[in-house]
Amino acid sequence: MFDERLWLAWLVKVRILILTFLLGIELAISRLAPTPLPLRLFINAILLWYTISVFYVLLLSFWQEYRIQAVLQVLTDLALVTLVVYATGGVDSSLNFLYPLVIIVACILLPRVWAYLMAALAFILYVAVLEATYFGLIPSYSTTHPELKALQAIIFVNLFGYLAVSYLAGLLANKLRQVDVKLKDTSGALENLQALHENIIQSITGGLITTAMDGHITLVNTAAQKLLERSEADLLDQPVSRLFLDPLPQVDHEPAHGEVRLIAPTGYRKTFRVLVSALAIPERGTLGYVYTFDDLTEIRRLEREVRMQDRLAAVGRLAAAIAHEIRNPLTSIAGSVSMLSGIPDLGDEHRQLLQIVTRESERLNSIITDFLAYSRGRQYKFAKVDLLPLLEDTLTLLEHRSAAQNSGIKVKRKYGVREAWTSADGDKLKQVFWNFCENAVRAMPTGGTLTVSLESSGEDWQLNFADTGPGMSSQLIEKVFEPFQSQFEGGTGLGLAIVYQIVQAHEGKVFARSKVGQGSVFVLRLRQFASHQTLAKPQAVPAQAQSPALETISAAVVGGARG
Repeated sequence: MFDERLWLAWLVKVRILILTFLLGIELAISRLAPTPLPLRLFINAILLWYTISVFYVLLLSFWQEYRIQAVLQVLTDLALVTLVVYATGGVDSSLNFLYPLVIIVACILLPRVWAYLMAALAFILYVAVLEATYFGLIPSYSTTHPELKALQAIIFVNLFGYLAVSYLAGLLANKLRQVDVKLKDTSGALENLQALHENIIQSITGGLITTAMDGHITLVNTAAQKLLERSEADLLDQPVSRLFLDPLPQVDHEPAHGEVRLIAPTGYRKTFRVLVSALAIPERGTLGYVYTFDDLTEIRRLEREVRMQDRLAAVGRLAAAIAHEIRNPLTSIAGSVSMLSGIPDLGDEHRQLLQIVTRESERLNSIITDFLAYSRGRQYKFAKVDLLPLLEDTLTLLEHRSAAQNSGIKVKRKYGVREAWTSADGDKLKQVFWNFCENAVRAMPTGGTLTVSLESSGEDWQLNFADTGPGMSSQLIEKVFEPFQSQFEGGTGLGLAIVYQIVQAHEGKVFARSKVGQGSVFVLRLRQFASHQTLAKPQAVPAQAQSPALETISAAVVGGARG
């Protein structure tokens, strides 16, 4: 684990720095005072050293045998140090301190045995220079000529010094290697621990957000990005309070959890359960907050559907119970009023009263008819049908009626597909489409635009009916498919309840999106017809409860329900 390449690169840099410093010092001394030293030899030795250092830099980039390179560099340094020491006076040279530096480098780069060998070689080279100059084997540039005993003392002092340096440097280098290895082990363990914690945070299915004390987001995991339908770049450094429509729970209040709503970038409203806790470190105190949340949108939708089913069942039982009791007296009242209206002696006021009774009887009969249409059993005939022709038939009928009544309603079509096959009862789907169109027209009494779109959404077909009316509040959206929730004058509030029943029979989904002042969108999703899919057999959806009298008058029921 010892990074020899890193140390070799460091050695080249330090060597060049020291050579530059020595060259500058010697040039400065030669200019300030005359010296017998061969300046040209010294400069040539330094330039040779520079050249070899550059060669080692190039060698390091393509030769991977770092141990051999270390040996070569140490041997080269010993040889050139010997040349420099000789050129600067031998026994009088002030640069013999370079030998201990080379020994220290050898202790760092090489094993301890090699370090001792390099120390011995440094001593031999230094002694060879001193002995050769002393006995005149080579020219001497020293200004002093010590006696033999003084020379021997210098040699033994250097021997002891080189051995001491090699021993101490070897110990320190060994400790350095151990510390370096331990540091790398610790760093690796820390990185593994950080990676483990990060993987745990990113792998949990619940959303997790951490913030600083000022409420700005500092971390967001993958699940939170999916739930919020936003990327990490869009969330970091943003105030967490701006993400949701409702105030977030506070850690210093009880309870520290709650439900909040969110408008996703796609326009859908989501509901989340949020828990908040303090992000505390024992030594530093509270540094921020941790928010964990999960999606309750589907659970709340199912709860609303269960409540709606209960109310629909109650309305069905109510309709079955009161239909017989109201319809027969109503028929008698209508017949009696018809006979009274034929009396020639009636005045205008009396005739006006009789017309009011007749009109209100007809309206009451319409309500009872809707009750029956809602509560009676329905026979569904499923077949492979294309939604586009069914939709076109409904929109064409709406356009003709709007033109005849000059209502100012414009219809826009946005079809993303040419065919949209599904398994359904075509007549019942037309009733669903007509109810959506009728509600859109009523929402735009002074005119507007109805935009109808059909597109593929995963394994479903999605149909959108968007109007430019006044919109609906969030409270009304939650109850729009419940009975008796009509917001239009004269409506029974059963039209969308019947739509809900039909869509449930087709195993589809229907919901509304709206904002006050921005219009409303009714969304219908039906399963796409797959090649391996088999057509459902005709089936009857039973009413909640029907009386024999209800069956006798069911022929009078009309299909169009009022919203």
